[in-house]
Amino acid sequence: MTRWLLPGFLTVGAIATLVLIVGPALYAVSLSFYDIPSLTSDPVWVGLNKYAVVLSSGEFWNAMWNGIVYAGLTIIFQVVLGIGFALILNQKFVGRSLLRGLTFLPYLLPTVIAVLTFKWMVDGSFGIITILMHEWGLPAVNWFETEAASMFSVILISVWLWTPFVTTTFLAGLQTVPVQLYEAARVDGAGPIRQFFHITLPMLRPILTVIVLLRGVWMFNKLDVIWLTTGGGPLGATEHLPVLSYRKAFALFDIGSGAAIATLSFLVLMIAVTLYFRAFPMEQVK
Repeated sequence: MTRWLLPGFLTVGAIATLVLIVGPALYAVSLSFYDIPSLTSDPVWVGLNKYAVVLSSGEFWNAMWNGIVYAGLTIIFQVVLGIGFALILNQKFVGRSLLRGLTFLPYLLPTVIAVLTFKWMVDGSFGIITILMHEWGLPAVNWFETEAASMFSVILISVWLWTPFVTTTFLAGLQTVPVQLYEAARVDGAGPIRQFFHITLPMLRPILTVIVLLRGVWMFNKLDVIWLTTGGGPLGATEHLPVLSYRKAFALFDIGSGAAIATLSFLVLMIAVTLYFRAFPMEQVK
């Protein structure tokens, strides 16, 4: 009986993956070869025409660049802050356990709650941040009205939401670093900075490699923060590929173009992941 347990679970998992992930993904790819002007229209075969139109449009390349900027900056801030917070939480001090629990709190909040709270806090009329900046004599910030401010806002929200995940992961990694390494380094006269670059960072390299990969894929595909915050505006300043695909398919009812953009986004990620594994082979970070 027990010898069939593992194959049974694997079979169920494989069937669920095929039905819930692979099947819908292949269907979405097939839609990109058709012209479907509405959800109730009959599909008309157009071959690669949708891809040609998408690749020749400025919207696609603008969305691609915005996605790279958004994903790249959020990853940098999440990793830097995550390592910094992990190093602090790894020290012994009163209330450490409580602070560790509170640090993970933002990751538990629904994205829509975080976004709506931030929009309320920076509201131009009654937002608490706006009021404080006015009382301190600071110039007003148009958080969602200029291109740079809008991108900064969505990056700020994303970093606040998902840095706790990175912090927790690095904190777990720090628990595995042998204390004897630091003791030997102190005997040799190494200070905290040298210990970090010669002991801590090399020991965290396997986790860092995986974290950058996972966060890169997730942030490049992240729709909710940008859609709930700016909707891709102003004037496409924060619109990346997931938002562009959604807008094409469900706002403009160009389902074929939306599917083509989603497929191209998947191909871009596949190429990026392949290059990443070539640059940082997993067998070298074990």
